[in-house]
Amino acid sequence: MQQTKKTYTVEEAKRSIERYCVYQERCHKEVGQKLRDMGMIPLAIDEILSHLIQHNFLNETRFAEAFARGKFRQKKWGKVRITRELKFRHISAYNIKKALKEIPDYEYYTTFDGLAKKRLLQLKTETNSQKKRKKFADYMIYRGWESGMVWEKVKEVI
Repeated sequence: MQQTKKTYTVEEAKRSIERYCVYQERCHKEVGQKLRDMGMIPLAIDEILSHLIQHNFLNETRFAEAFARGKFRQKKWGKVRITRELKFRHISAYNIKKALKEIPDYEYYTTFDGLAKKRLLQLKTETNSQKKRKKFADYMIYRGWESGMVWEKVKEVI
């Protein structure tokens, strides 16, 4: 038995995508992909995206700011990782710069120190200092913290 995919009119798709955007901030790339998954043609996708932008359901600046705040506070990502992820979502350089301003410097450095202390406690059992340095640095750099900050911290504590 063949399963048929639900088809949407432009109006039905608009309402569905409006709900999708209201639930959580979305970027243009996510919404475009969702519309393609719904089986919409490119002309309809352009029309719906235009409607969402005009009615403020879709706003890249707002998305970038919310994304940066959320990933920093929840996942403890550094600015490098946040920037990389926003670029992956095709966010403009202007919006990325604006989003990173959402992270206060004091909070940024405090979070970095807290994360570094937590990671060092996890690496207490590692006796080889070279391995310990590498594991610490790899972890922090993967999380998106600037390599200069990470290596300074390595010199300071290990």
